[in-house]
Amino acid sequence: MANIVGVVTTKQGSVAGGAPIFYVEDREQLQTFAHLLEKVLDCAAHEVNKDLFIIVNRH
Repeated sequence: MANIVGVVTTKQGSVAGGAPIFYVEDREQLQTFAHLLEKVLDCAAHEVNKDLFIIVNRH
């Protein structure tokens, strides 16, 4: 089963839970930061909506 290891969003207060939450300023930073985490953590970044990515451990 996959585990959510992080969340990246542009909207503060829109996400809660046990995974680390990273807030960014705009959509460009959202995509850049999500893909950076994807590479560094060897995980998968999934776009949930235009303001939210989840980082999922695929191992």
